[in-house]
Amino acid sequence: MKIILVDAVNTFVIKDAGISRPIHELLDTYPNKKIILTNANDEQMQRFGLDKMPYPVFTLKHEPEKTNPEYFKTLLKHLEIEPAQAVYFEHNEDAVKSAQSVGIHTHHYDMNKKDLDALKAFLDEELGSKSMFGAYPHLKPWTKADRAKSKQD
Repeated sequence: MKIILVDAVNTFVIKDAGISRPIHELLDTYPNKKIILTNANDEQMQRFGLDKMPYPVFTLKHEPEKTNPEYFKTLLKHLEIEPAQAVYFEHNEDAVKSAQSVGIHTHHYDMNKKDLDALKAFLDEELGSKSMFGAYPHLKPWTKADRAKSKQD
């Protein structure tokens, strides 16, 4: 079963808002293992709440950056997997190209458009199966009101 690699800040984690609820809920509809990828150092891990994630977090602390293919070569070696055993989505186009250069199938997630349908289509195609997303009509994009309420809780 393929591993889903997820960009951390500006994709799974929104600055000053926390975890992206729509992405988290979408990911939880897949049985695959998920790993959050970041460049964060120890201080950034705490600042962005990456030390409190629902999935394992992988970082090389900026040595090298995700825009350098060595990041992904090191990740694959650490996980003891081949590129075909993972899929990845990321907001930074240069990091997407870096992952693609080592053979990882990737999707550029535009953090401004927040196109969950395109992300779901990518995951469904790459994982060779449908998620359970369609079976959960209550899953909907998170609104500003939802974010405000979660900050109060």
